[in-house]
Amino acid sequence: MNPNTTTPQSLLPLTPAVFHILLALADEERHGYGIMQEVARNTQGTLNMGPGTLYGSIKRMLTAGLIAESDERPDSTLDDKRRRYYHLTSFGRSVASAEAERLANLVHQATTKKLLTHKPMLTAMS
Repeated sequence: MNPNTTTPQSLLPLTPAVFHILLALADEERHGYGIMQEVARNTQGTLNMGPGTLYGSIKRMLTAGLIAESDERPDSTLDDKRRRYYHLTSFGRSVASAEAERLANLVHQATTKKLLTHKPMLTAMS
């Protein structure tokens, strides 16, 4: 998949794993284990991504141009030099935004049809 010829909308809907990885990388670059921890934290532990799902998704996301491996490395005395760090590309950010809009529209429709009996709980991300 070439991000230069693919539109964000053509990749929708995203799998939950891919969307959560994009969300985890939206504010900072992370290594694989850090992504897994952020996803678990963001979902209050309801989504625990295993290594197979994580790294399979990362491989596909790299190919699609949604994320890229970072050239910058933390000080090797503070971090394991074998870790690979990933960041969101501008195309990946566009895809994540398109998916968030799609999901917001679905929530709006569910609310309009009185399928939501309470407002979605918004939690502060720390």
